[in-house]
Amino acid sequence: MRSLDFNLATYTLIPNRNPHISFTIGAPVLYFPVSFQPIQPLKHSLTVLSYQSHPNPLSNEEIEEDPDGQDAQVQDLRVPDHWLVPSKALEESEWLRVTLHKWLDDEYCPEETNVEISKVAANSYYKSLLEKQTDLGEILLKMARELESISYQESFHGAFSSANAAVNLICQRIEQI
Repeated sequence: MRSLDFNLATYTLIPNRNPHISFTIGAPVLYFPVSFQPIQPLKHSLTVLSYQSHPNPLSNEEIEEDPDGQDAQVQDLRVPDHWLVPSKALEESEWLRVTLHKWLDDEYCPEETNVEISKVAANSYYKSLLEKQTDLGEILLKMARELESISYQESFHGAFSSANAAVNLICQRIEQI
């Protein structure tokens, strides 16, 4: 693991009129370890992107796109087509409402906002399925926009974290098929 050191300078202020008192503002040298190890993608992530960095990251102008696609690999995740049937879309959205509510209660703490989040997310998901939207990235963005209508003032999460959690649960469900 490589790390970076951040040094904070020590400043001496001009002493006040009393020659026996001077003010010094000093800060010790702080050490913040920063990891440059690649982050492993989650098994259920929406888009899996693995990237191998180039030896000289400062020369971005010289980097050409890899025609073979060896540097980056993207996995496109889609909802199964048979979930677009209205009865199945209703079943899947209800599953999401119940499952997301339970996940939010378990992951954070039970609160009234979790009920509203799960209802809005499930309704957004249902509408996306009825609109024949199969791309989970588009479903995620639409859901996040609709979840912004909720007040998160007294909550542990927000619109995007809630939408991400919902889509992650959907990915897990897709993998079970």
